Amino acid sequence: MKGTNLGEFEELALLSILVLGDDAYGVTIKRQIIQEGNRNISRGALHTALSRLEDKGFLSSRPGEASEARGGRPKRYYEVTNKGKEALHEAKATRDRLWNQIPEVRLELQYAW
Repeated sequence: MKGTNLGEFEELALLSILVLGDDAYGVTIKRQIIQEGNRNISRGALHTALSRLEDKGFLSSRPGEASEARGGRPKRYYEVTNKGKEALHEAKATRDRLWNQIPEVRLELQYAW
């Protein structure tokens, strides 16, 4: 279905939000992706991806409390919807099926542990 596929960066964002739980807002999501995804990202790229995910129905967001440190602006907290979780499971299942069709990789992975 058009518009429901996940790109790699979108997948990283959704997974990071699930890891962060109630503490998932822009700065913490960016930090998680940099740390665990081993890639540097801009704040703008992250917010574009978050907006796109929200438009697809994979995320919901809510404003937090405004703070003086943020110039009176509230943080925006994110949560992965059931539709987003389903998209993640489908993406993982697709990758797993493809990886498992490569005999050499399957063999190497068995011995890597």
